[in-house]
Amino acid sequence: MAGRIITVAQQKGGSGKTTLTVNLAISLLARGYSVALIDTDPQGSLGRWFMERRERPDTDQDEALEFSTSSAWGASYEGEKLKKNYDFVLIDTPPKIDSDLRPALRVADLVMVPVATSHVDLWATEGVLDLTRREKRGAMIVMNRTRPGTRLAVEVAEAAAELEASVAGAHLSNRVAYAETLGQGLGVIERARSGPARDEIDALTDEVLAAVN
Repeated sequence: MAGRIITVAQQKGGSGKTTLTVNLAISLLARGYSVALIDTDPQGSLGRWFMERRERPDTDQDEALEFSTSSAWGASYEGEKLKKNYDFVLIDTPPKIDSDLRPALRVADLVMVPVATSHVDLWATEGVLDLTRREKRGAMIVMNRTRPGTRLAVEVAEAAAELEASVAGAHLSNRVAYAETLGQGLGVIERARSGPARDEIDALTDEVLAAVN
């Protein structure tokens, strides 16, 4: 059976697209799935993470992890090619909304949209969701860098629920562990066998698998 393609997209920079992509990939890898990563963002953060990972002596499980780069327009071709050999293909996209993003959306089985806890990030989400609807693809909003219990977090989560997209029940909190492990070429679940960050990623992975299967 051909693999599934997940595109991570958000108009606003700094929303955590690469962090989400990396941690979902490592979680899927840990569950026995093969994963291919495609970086279409000229900034190249995902590629830098992958190179850091290659330098580590403790990532021998990466036989099931592939990485490639692509132009925005080439994302659909590259995604279709890789899903023939991998269970999941994750596409990290640049922070913009225009016609260049459409190939990465068109080929997706699921579009994941990270939203940091601010109304500005939520407003930026509307453009992504509009393009996703035009391509007739399902979208999942993921609340990222949240501060549980704050009024702003509650307001943004409630406003997100009013948009025409599902909102993941699992939220990713504003934790140092995400930034630290990204710079080390790791996912948070590889740093500790238990803990709140691992619980968040595990719960989100469960939701993603349920959405695409």
